[in-house]
Amino acid sequence: MAATIMDGKALAAKVKERVRQQAKSLPRRPGLAVILVGDDPASRVYVNGKKRDCAECGFYSEEYALPAQTSQAELMALVDSLNRRADIDGILCQLPLPKGLDEMAVLRAIHPSKDVDCFHPFNVGELMIGMQSFQPCTPAGVMELLSEYGIDPAGKHAVVVGRSHTVGKPQAVLLLQRNATVTICHSRTPDLAQVCREADILVSAAGRRGLITGDRVKEGAVVIDVAMNRDENGKLCGDVCFEAAAQRAAYITPVPGGVGPMTRAMLMVNTLTAARLHAAEDR
Repeated sequence: MAATIMDGKALAAKVKERVRQQAKSLPRRPGLAVILVGDDPASRVYVNGKKRDCAECGFYSEEYALPAQTSQAELMALVDSLNRRADIDGILCQLPLPKGLDEMAVLRAIHPSKDVDCFHPFNVGELMIGMQSFQPCTPAGVMELLSEYGIDPAGKHAVVVGRSHTVGKPQAVLLLQRNATVTICHSRTPDLAQVCREADILVSAAGRRGLITGDRVKEGAVVIDVAMNRDENGKLCGDVCFEAAAQRAAYITPVPGGVGPMTRAMLMVNTLTAARLHAAEDR
């Protein structure tokens, strides 16, 4: 069996075009502020990509590139000022922050209606009970990919490898909302290989290159590789041994070009949602 490769790049372009068209009906352009503290190269690449996405969707965007020596008080003051800006609908603080800065304090400081990453405890709580305005961007991107390829999670066994607050846990919640039976695996899961082999939908977000070998994939499974790792040559790769897994899976995402572009596209969806909420409040 040769798996169908799930093209996140093409789908992301469709999503962003849909967002661009829908944004035209708003009284003003949606606005996104991105905060980057320090000079992490990977973070810089991500921020540049988000700026391009905003331009493609017709959004207004601002970037705040702060030195690594920025104090907690300075960062919190910036967030507070952006919270009070009527032209800024979404605030994104690029993680990780330099050592010495309290990430959770910053995430809590972002107003829930501008929390387009869906990291604020209020929004996480709403996600848990299915009343969310926003969905975490990466898990939402995975769900969009499943829908695009006609994959209904209902009644299927979904295995999520990884239990992070940003991907693993919310991914499990979104799959549960679509009526999948979900197993979350982590470093202390006994016989991880066997659990993976039982998955109809296998989502790996562990950040461990080569973790999902071909023999850990069930015949006909859907394999979603969320991880972004580097091999010994510095080449971008995921958790999944792609070639071997593709021989057994029915559908598989590549790295790069799979979930990554969808994460950014769903940020645009969340920013549009925030702009709609704010427009409704202004009426």
